[in-house]
Amino acid sequence: MGEAKKYTSAVVPCSDYANAENALRAAIEAIGGLDFVRPGMRVAIKANLVAAMKPEQAATTHPALVASLVKMLAERGAHAVVGDSPGGLFNAAALAAVYQATGMREAEAAGAELNRNTAYHKTEINGLKMHELTYTDYLDDCDAVIDFAKLKAHGMIGMSSAVKNMYGVIPGLLKPETHYLYPDADDFADMLVDINEHFKPSLALVDAVVGMEGNGPTAGTPRKIGAVIAAKTTYEADAVAAALIGLKPEDVPTLMAARRRGLCSGNVSDLALWGDPAAAAVKDFKSVPRRSIMALNGREKPLLGRFIDRTLSHKPVPLKKKCVACRKCMNLCPAKAITMVTRGKYTYPKIDRKKCIKCFCCQEFCPRAAMVVKRSLLVRILQK
Repeated sequence: MGEAKKYTSAVVPCSDYANAENALRAAIEAIGGLDFVRPGMRVAIKANLVAAMKPEQAATTHPALVASLVKMLAERGAHAVVGDSPGGLFNAAALAAVYQATGMREAEAAGAELNRNTAYHKTEINGLKMHELTYTDYLDDCDAVIDFAKLKAHGMIGMSSAVKNMYGVIPGLLKPETHYLYPDADDFADMLVDINEHFKPSLALVDAVVGMEGNGPTAGTPRKIGAVIAAKTTYEADAVAAALIGLKPEDVPTLMAARRRGLCSGNVSDLALWGDPAAAAVKDFKSVPRRSIMALNGREKPLLGRFIDRTLSHKPVPLKKKCVACRKCMNLCPAKAITMVTRGKYTYPKIDRKKCIKCFCCQEFCPRAAMVVKRSLLVRILQK
């Protein structure tokens, strides 16, 4: 590809994971995405390994794609280190369980090192919202970072993709605490951009072969999208990802945060894009668009304060019959808004709506998918 470097992002069709390596290679080569790699480099692959979930559950980056990237890095003489900080405990036992369940042994068999360093430290950063960041030490032992995300619906910010994936640099048990510091979705999005700007991944990749719709990012439904995304920045990767699942930039707070800083407009029409996102677009993808409920006739309506927040915002709601009273949601809630109650034969979480900051940690980390994102009746009417 003699003219490949004029492209800064690419989307390549990929029907299934059996064809993943060819699709990933085509996407990366279209933008010269591994031109930064030099022999002897240690390259961190920051995958989405949010929990000990099987690849077919579509919550984590698929091992076939990660293994393919490992091989490509080896071809250039680099050593790949695959890692993440899953939700919950960040220790050797938790990492081992996650690597086993998510199929990352396949990446190890391809030559990768699976990170087992569970140390972390705090540093000052020059962020717009975040000024102190606690992150995992293994990233400092690498010469570059590749962000390899999974495309999923997300209760708080509409979409989990490349920008959100970098939140995984924060050790698991500190994630809810960080949510509490940034309860507003716009502030949270700015904080995510601060993390991305601090690490500046050398390449952003998105597994959109099979994504997750509905009650994402961990308890939703697998949905075939059929694409692999590569981009020079996480913001461009997310602009393409949003287009694939029918979200406008205004629906995704992280894209709007990037736009405010002049990092990316969020519009695929503004990208130097190789490939056609329309060919892989899923028109009925079940997501949780955050801002579109305020937009009538294409115009953004002013917020009406707390009434709007109470009436129109999405909320986590427990499903009594599915709950097993494990108390994980109560223990993880950064706002301490959850208590357990017993009504008849059911014991389930009760949410204090005055305390709830709508971070959706309870929904994201519920092991039984017993916490779901609910839209108000008014929102459902407006979005029809």
